[in-house]
Amino acid sequence: QVRVVESGGGLVQAGGSLRLSCAASGRIVSSDFMGWFRQAPGKEREFVAAIHWSGSSPLYSNSVKGRFTISSDFAANTVYLQMNSLLPEDTAVYYCNTAATIPSIRDIRALHFWGQGTQVTVSS
Repeated sequence: QVRVVESGGGLVQAGGSLRLSCAASGRIVSSDFMGWFRQAPGKEREFVAAIHWSGSSPLYSNSVKGRFTISSDFAANTVYLQMNSLLPEDTAVYYCNTAATIPSIRDIRALHFWGQGTQVTVSS
């Protein structure tokens, strides 16, 4: 089991930036993928971005492509999400999680052991 702790959220004005961190511990496998997800009030949790622990194969949802950058540091067991040009619709609780394959990391229904998440609020 992999445990995750998300941090770095906060309140920012539209157009601003934030950098989220996801510290992982437990049964970490270097061949796995790490992903970021978010859940806005009244909406379902959705995929945001994912990356292999090696730093390869970054994936993004269409809504954040070109604005967000995911990166990984396997030595530190930490994954980051740099969020630029933030929009009010980016307001959500952001979570991270892990899976063995790209299809798995994109299937939220198959993921378990969620962390507490970190709140991101973007004001207009």
